Amino acid sequence: MAPSCQITTHKTLLCKNSGEVLLCRREAMKIAMLAALPLVESLKSDSACGASLPAPEPKKLCDDDCEKELEKIPMNKTESGLQYKDIVIGNGPTPPIGFQVAANYVAMVPSGKVFDSSLDKGVPYIFRVGAGQVVKGLDEGILSMKVGGKRRLYIPGELAFPKGLGAAAGRPRVPPSSPVIFDVSLEYVPGIDDFETD
Repeated sequence: MAPSCQITTHKTLLCKNSGEVLLCRREAMKIAMLAALPLVESLKSDSACGASLPAPEPKKLCDDDCEKELEKIPMNKTESGLQYKDIVIGNGPTPPIGFQVAANYVAMVPSGKVFDSSLDKGVPYIFRVGAGQVVKGLDEGILSMKVGGKRRLYIPGELAFPKGLGAAAGRPRVPPSSPVIFDVSLEYVPGIDDFETD
């Protein structure tokens, strides 16, 4: 008759018929894990493994056709060094300094890799324009836009992220004071209809 075994309070495997300790539980786990290694290795190399699926393409404000059109659009440059191209000139109001704006944006490193986007979040980003709540280049670029407009901003390093930004999952890092590119669309300016200008 084969011995029946049980785990004792000492975390060892004790067999009743013979009374001998065969393995401690830790040693039994090591053996089980080593036996499973070939299976784990085969899963790693399997092309259907979920970890090897390509990351989804980030959503963009400027698609391939837009990129081609951008080549024909003249570059504008401000005194601060900010450069921009108007993809669509809006027909709404221009936001006054201190007003909140709702804008969609796609932020990229110069190679075109996206490091942040409001499109991923599904809602426009709301901030007070001209109040230093965003990088200086984005503030400046939005202040001269009209609601309904879409613009590509080429932001020099001194108007971008002086301390840089760390990399997020699947996103590139932004080195300190390096240039960045923002595609931005000005969606609306809450309360602008109630604002009277002199």
